[in-house]
This record gives sequence, C-alpha cells and structure tokens, in this order.
Amino acid sequence: MIVRQFLHSDPVGISYLLGCGGKATGAVIDPVAEPAVYLQAADATGMKITHVIDTHVHADHVSTGRELADAAGAAYVLSAKADIALSFKGVEDGEEIQLGNVVLKVLHTPGHTPEHICLLVTDRTRADEPWLVVTGHTLMIGDLGRTELAVSAEQGARDLFRSVQKLRALPDYLEVLPGAYAGSACGRSLSANPTSTLGFEKRYNRAFGIGREEEFVRFMLLDVPPAPPEAARLRAVNSGLGDVRA
Repeated sequence: MIVRQFLHSDPVGISYLLGCGGKATGAVIDPVAEPAVYLQAADATGMKITHVIDTHVHADHVSTGRELADAAGAAYVLSAKADIALSFKGVEDGEEIQLGNVVLKVLHTPGHTPEHICLLVTDRTRADEPWLVVTGHTLMIGDLGRTELAVSAEQGARDLFRSVQKLRALPDYLEVLPGAYAGSACGRSLSANPTSTLGFEKRYNRAFGIGREEEFVRFMLLDVPPAPPEAARLRAVNSGLGDVRA
C-alpha cells in the first residue's frame, strides 16, 4: 500500500492519496490543493485515481473534490446521507471501496457533521486486519471535531458520542490519519503532530476518553470558539449551493 499525506497550511487541513502502486487504483481523500498536485503524485507512484472522497461537507475550506474527480475521470464519493446539489456516489455504513489489494470500509460517524464518514483501511497484501483509519474531523490528534457547524451543538455532540464508541471499539494499534492538525478551526486542542494511534488517543485525548454521554456532551459544549465567519458560506459552496467567488 502507498500512502501520501499532504499537509496544507492555508487553509489548515490534511489530505491523502492512498492505494496500490504499479498502475493500480487509488483514492484521494479530502482534497484541498489544486487537482494537479494529486494527479502528479499519483503519476509518480504509478497509481490511477479512481475515487475522490470527501469525509464530509467541509466548512473550513473549499473542497477540490468534484474538480479533481472530473479531472481524473474518477468517482466523487460522499456519504449517501450528504444533502448536496452536486452529483456524487453515495456510500453507506459498512460499504467497501476496492482499490486493488487495498480496501476502504466506510464507517458512518456523524457528529462533526451529520454526513461524516471515516474510512477503515486494510492492505490485504499484509493482513486481513485493518492497518489505518482515516478519521476526517471526527477524531483528530488531541481532540474531536466541533459539533455545531451543521446542527445544534448538543445534537452534534450526542451524535458524536455514538460515533466515538464505534471508533473506540477498534484495535489500539490502528494508525489514525486525521483531516486536520493544530491551527484548524474545526477543533480546540489539536496537536501539531499529524498522526497518532487509536491506543494513544484513547489514553491521552481527553474528549475521546470520556465514556458517559452526559459528561461527554457537557465537555463538548465547554469553551466552544466562535464559528469561523465563512463556515456557512463554505458549506454552501461545497454543497453546490454557493459561489466560490462570493
């Protein structure tokens, strides 16, 4: 399996290219940069981009997902629960995306947004067990994603609590590949380290470690920073309902 992580600073975010090399298939997850960045990286690894996946409808940057999918001749993928005006392939909880020997299993993890998904990644040349989990803005390093950008903060927090249980049930050894790092507006106490493991986050990520729903909701509603001024507009743009130039 090939994994390439792209750290973006303006806006702050992380995107990924992963899949099989040697003229095999691959996916780009949460693209932020211009399509040429990912197309060139895929070409350098001998990978063909067949899927472009947004883990959710973003509120902190303009996604280049639809544009990249068109440029690569790839499927543009979001949760089937996404309510957007753009054409996309909807995926359901438990569905698998095949990328040669690499398999992405979809986990529906609402909370940061109602349509959020994570991706459990297995490389079948290595093992039948998963190796990585791409967590978007559900679980980041040091914190969880804020919950009020698409629904009420409390409803988002209750949804996120249930999603967290799904991630906490996964093996501790899994590497966590998040969608943002320190400086992102989508979390409060994010680390500048862009990777971790589930075991480390279970032990040292305070929000991720809370096991009782009411305590979790109270914690998630404490000290929520003001919403980014462009959040509503950016979600509208990424839903195909707004003008990127506005």
